[in-house]
Amino acid sequence: MKEVLVIGTGYVGLITGVSLAEIGNKVTCLDVDSNKIEVLKQGKTPIYEPGLEEYLSKNIKENRLSFTTEYKDAVEKSEVIYIAVGTPENEDGSANLTYIYNVVDELKQHINEDKIVVVKSTVPIGTNSKIQNMLSEQPFNVEVISNPEFLREGTAFYDAFNGDRIVIGGESDLAINIIEEINKPFGIEIFKTTRESAEMIKYASNAFLATKISFINEIANICERVGADVQDVSKGMGLDSRIGGKFLNAGIGYGGSCFPKDTKALSHLSKQLDFEPVIIDSVITRNERQKLSLVEKYEKFTQYKDEPIGLLGLSFKPNTDDLREAASLSIIEKLNRMGKKVYAYDPVSGELAQERLGNKVTVLSSARELLETVNVIFIVTEWDEFKQLNFNPNKQYEIYDGRNILDVDTVPNNSKYYRIGR
Repeated sequence: MKEVLVIGTGYVGLITGVSLAEIGNKVTCLDVDSNKIEVLKQGKTPIYEPGLEEYLSKNIKENRLSFTTEYKDAVEKSEVIYIAVGTPENEDGSANLTYIYNVVDELKQHINEDKIVVVKSTVPIGTNSKIQNMLSEQPFNVEVISNPEFLREGTAFYDAFNGDRIVIGGESDLAINIIEEINKPFGIEIFKTTRESAEMIKYASNAFLATKISFINEIANICERVGADVQDVSKGMGLDSRIGGKFLNAGIGYGGSCFPKDTKALSHLSKQLDFEPVIIDSVITRNERQKLSLVEKYEKFTQYKDEPIGLLGLSFKPNTDDLREAASLSIIEKLNRMGKKVYAYDPVSGELAQERLGNKVTVLSSARELLETVNVIFIVTEWDEFKQLNFNPNKQYEIYDGRNILDVDTVPNNSKYYRIGR
């Protein structure tokens, strides 16, 4: 058992803290947001993530997990310190490292003995070595390890215990081995490398997955023009072991906190190094265009030009309330510019979206209410409950399915149904 401090209680920090406590460590989670810390102390999560709140409460009760806003005591008693704060996107696409360096400044004030600092946050290549140099100014031996996360929102807690690999990058064999021992109870393959390679593994992995998504969306657009079915194409491609079927579901693009931010950051870094990332830039461009593909279909096919439009789904993917880079936001902005009245329903993120978007959208309380309110429907997020919709048989709908989730036999005969790549 180790005394562990996790700094930051967003998706990555909270999942990291709870999972490390669950495998037997004594974990303190620190955040400068006192309101968030008070919520967490009560065993409640400020984010929606299946399974997380149950294990959060469990480890609090078993005295393996605690929360604080104070650096001094938390840093001094810890053996291993995880940094898991945000690295949001700057306007130029680069990663904003302000929160990272704020944490490093705090650590420099309070580190009182030899420590291992583990960076979970996604940071540009070379950042961990810069942190190492900053902390080496201390009279103590501080070793910095790069340990990037590979969590998927909506299944993040599951992924912590069922991931494909744990990457540990560092220059000290002793520090690497200690972090390896901490992670062994997860039962996941551990890959050890340098700090720079660990940082690049994270960026390269996300960029490659984003590329698969943008590629299949490009193929879907071609399928529509030649009469092919992208779902059959994806399945046939995926049977090739060199390709695989994951991330080949055509739709209206990727969103969230990782793929958009990481592809842009990698592109920005490449250009700083005087290298033109042609493939990555194309992935980003295709994704931004794909988000509006339902609007393009609507403009081409609609018979309800003057009527309101309803969106089923607002979060960027199911099983999360995260709206970051969600296709719904781009769609709503475009429809607003067209002068359209927009209604929406989401099982989890509706209230958050209403607060964020104000009068740009009217959020309804159920899918049934939305189906009764509008004739034009955009399916934006593939929540399970949207796969079996109870359409009003007396209405003539126009359904634009951005995730290809409906069984065509469930669509009323008098309605029009448009899909992606089919």
